[in-house]
Amino acid sequence: MSTVTRAYLDQRLAAAKRCSREAAMAGAKAAAVATVAAAVPTLASVRMLPWAKANLNPTGQALIISTVAGMAYFIVADKTILSMARKHSFDDAPDHLKNTSFQ
Repeated sequence: MSTVTRAYLDQRLAAAKRCSREAAMAGAKAAAVATVAAAVPTLASVRMLPWAKANLNPTGQALIISTVAGMAYFIVADKTILSMARKHSFDDAPDHLKNTSFQ
């Protein structure tokens, strides 16, 4: 059994911070794209469709747009964190576990 050193813990903490920062940036980019992608058809439909004009007040429009942006942020951030964790766990694995070929 190996002992855990301070340097090892610092290295793992730095990797976790880098991973969370990268995931937050990816989520923010996805949220910005999703906001535009949701706002254009929502605002256009309120101007052109009689049903939407009658039933979607500004609060409803903002709720639709912000829900799409929030979902995009959390989905992309979660997928980024999971993919980076998977990559790092494979990189840190012993050599006998990295060989996934059938023998």
